[in-house]
Amino acid sequence: MTWATDRLDGLIAGGVELPPVVTTLGLGVVEAWGPGWVRKGWTPRPEVLNGDGSLFGGYLAALADQVLAFATMTVVPDTAYFRTTQLQIQFFRVGRAHPLEIEARVLAQTKQLISVEADFRRPDGELIAKASAQQVLTPNTALAPERTASGAVLTAHDPADHPTRDPLSL
Repeated sequence: MTWATDRLDGLIAGGVELPPVVTTLGLGVVEAWGPGWVRKGWTPRPEVLNGDGSLFGGYLAALADQVLAFATMTVVPDTAYFRTTQLQIQFFRVGRAHPLEIEARVLAQTKQLISVEADFRRPDGELIAKASAQQVLTPNTALAPERTASGAVLTAHDPADHPTRDPLSL
C-alpha cells in the first residue's frame, strides 16, 4: 500500500474528508479501483448544464482531471507525488443530464511520467468523450529522510507529521 492507494481506499470507504473543490463542483469520488485502473459513476446536476440542456464541456474537463488523477494514484510510488502537466479531452457526442460511467486507466509509466486516459460513456455504452493526461512525478519530501549538508541521514519522517504537505487533495 502507498499513501495514494490508502487515500483511494479511504475515499471509497467514506473515511476521508473531501476537499472543497470536490464538494463545490459535485465531482464525487472513485467507486472501484485496481492496479492501473479506476471506475466511477456520475450524474450531472442541473447547475452544470447549458441553457439547451447539454453538459458544459469545461465541467467534463474538471471531472476528467479528477478521474485521471485517481488512475495515477493506483500506481504512483510511495516516494512521489504528481501533478497534471497535460490534459486533453475529445468530445464525440453531446452530453446531457444522464448518468455517466467513467473508466480511467494507466497507459504508460516511467520514472518521471505517468500517462493515463479515460472514457466517458452513457448507460447504453455510447462513448461521449475521451480524455488523456500526463502526470509528472515529484519527490514526496514528507517521506524523505532529513539529511545533513554532507548527505548523512538525520531522521526519518512520518508522513502523519506533515498533514498540510499532501499536494493531492483529491
